[in-house]
Amino acid sequence: MFGVVLAIGLLVDDAIVVVENVERIMHNEGLNPYKATQKSMDQITGALVGIALVLSAVFIPMAFFGGSTGVIYRQFSITIVSAMVLSVFSALTLTPALCATILKDETAKPEYKGFTGVLLKLKDAIGNFLNKVILNNFFSIFNKIFLFSTDLYVKCVRIVVKSLYLYVILYIAICIATVSMFVRIPTSFVPEEDQGVLMAMVQLPAGATMERTREVINQLSDYFIDEEKENVESIMGIVGFSFAGSGQNAGMAFIKLKDWKERKRNDQHVRQIVQRAFPRLMGIREGLVFAFNLPAIPELGTAAGFDMFIQDQSQNGHQALMDVRQKIVRATTEGESAKLLTRVRANGMDDTPMLKIDVDYPRAMSQGLSILSINHTLSAAWGSSYVDDFMDRNRIKKVYLQSEASSRMSEEDLQKWYVRNNSGKLVPFSSFAKSSWDFGSPRLERFNGVSAVEIQGEAANGISTGQAMDQMTKLVEEIAPGYSIAWNGVSFQERQASSNSLTLYSISLLFVFLCLAALYESWSIPFAVMLVVPLGVVGAVGAAFLTQMFPFLIPWSQPLENDVYFQVGLLTTIGLSAKNAILIVEFAKELYDKGHRLTDAVVEASRIRLRPILMTSFAFILGVLPLAISTGAGAAGRNEIGICVIGGMLSATVLAVFFVPIFFVLVMRYFTKYKPRKKISETSETEAV
Repeated sequence: MFGVVLAIGLLVDDAIVVVENVERIMHNEGLNPYKATQKSMDQITGALVGIALVLSAVFIPMAFFGGSTGVIYRQFSITIVSAMVLSVFSALTLTPALCATILKDETAKPEYKGFTGVLLKLKDAIGNFLNKVILNNFFSIFNKIFLFSTDLYVKCVRIVVKSLYLYVILYIAICIATVSMFVRIPTSFVPEEDQGVLMAMVQLPAGATMERTREVINQLSDYFIDEEKENVESIMGIVGFSFAGSGQNAGMAFIKLKDWKERKRNDQHVRQIVQRAFPRLMGIREGLVFAFNLPAIPELGTAAGFDMFIQDQSQNGHQALMDVRQKIVRATTEGESAKLLTRVRANGMDDTPMLKIDVDYPRAMSQGLSILSINHTLSAAWGSSYVDDFMDRNRIKKVYLQSEASSRMSEEDLQKWYVRNNSGKLVPFSSFAKSSWDFGSPRLERFNGVSAVEIQGEAANGISTGQAMDQMTKLVEEIAPGYSIAWNGVSFQERQASSNSLTLYSISLLFVFLCLAALYESWSIPFAVMLVVPLGVVGAVGAAFLTQMFPFLIPWSQPLENDVYFQVGLLTTIGLSAKNAILIVEFAKELYDKGHRLTDAVVEASRIRLRPILMTSFAFILGVLPLAISTGAGAAGRNEIGICVIGGMLSATVLAVFFVPIFFVLVMRYFTKYKPRKKISETSETEAV
């Protein structure tokens, strides 16, 4: 859907360029719509093809990235490229036909014949009356302001192209500022979304009973129902299970929030609800209780924030690994880590008392027992064993074999069990097995084949997940030098996306350059277009940087971060910045080919192309404005793309109309051997300008 909204603005851009150029030729040269359309298409066909190639070159490489990041990229890539192909096809075929037939020929005198003529005359009379009474004053004022602005702009461009080196220094300063802001923007994978649901986990000390766990869940439910009744619709608690593992001391709760229409204030966002709940839930002394938001992308983890495994690569043993886990979790609440991290917890079961059974296998085998029969008896008696299926009221049900609860409640019950040997006799467990109490982990975890423990947590308010992950990496390196880190879920995808972003930008820029080189049949002229890219990027990066520095600028959303959506917005800005430059460069090159002096050609091209550049840019900005100001489910991603693209388009439009003439003059004067195809007289040159 994001791609469709972005494509709406792109679809009308090419048509705007065609219609504006036809109307300009009709007005300036007095041609009828048909001839004006022919001349217009001769002038701008190359520019339209170039724009389509550039935007396609920006987005096509995105479609070939793998992983979860590639899935997101691919949706934008296919949608926008398809829209661009349709847009340029329409602009080259349908739009010219409509211009030739629909646009009104101001030089022709209308003929009114018969009844149809009477109707046409009446329509024209009404239209003329409305124009004179309502629209003429508005259009007259607007045109005067625009003509004055255009004349002022042309004067500024003439001054700019005469002071090339001063503005080259300014351009370098803009590039340095862009890089400086970009490296300061926090990184993440995707923004945290309000999905209308949050979860809570409960972990009591080892050996706690189910009744104690249920009591803690009741306290959790009472808090959300009483303290957050304005935001919470319902809550469901589960005892005996959590994402950390199963057991009587584990539990979790699912909290359903009210509809987004009823939670319009900033303090009603799920992130604020979780932050308020944290200190209250930590006050429950009976166990560890915490609430958390769901991951923005389903199936990529169980909670928002970061998810990591600490791996015992040196094989130091289970107890050493558990000690390291405790030290790291404790360190997150101290010093600098306390400012960057919150709700850090071990996502696993603590060591618990357990009954250890030692089987004397030689003695058991001497009594005719097999290892399989011993293990099967233990499994069926103390756990369960699947037997068969049966039909009950037209439904298939399963049969499980399990001992009664009263026969598996204590250590002494083990001695009452018997195993049948190969002679059919029953042999008591007491004759070949002994039991004793031990202390250990109920579940031994491995990650990538290595013993590991899982730690989850979230970034503190105003801190990105990328910064939180860097801090966790630093803690592990300081506290546990013999252990390694493996990221899981969304965190793994974030690390992959951040490492691939530079590759994506580089490939897209390379494709753009090659397309422009083929279009202009030159290796140097494309640089006049490519150099405009930082002027668009500075707006997108600046918008993100400002939201980080001053979050109150967008009270309806969270500060922008360097994530997947930001990268999509940045690539869109790159393509649209190049589009504005192509419109000027194409006309400047055409005038230069006709024999105009270099500076006169670029000034005239800037004057002619100012109106369509402003029209297409503001049409696109208004098209994505709903993304920037939207609220509700999934709004964070929409806001990120919208704000990023609007910032980039504003800077690309305002700066490019002044810097593109500079780039064209520099490239043509110092970096190319390209010569105009023909010369014109000084008189005609002056008249053209």
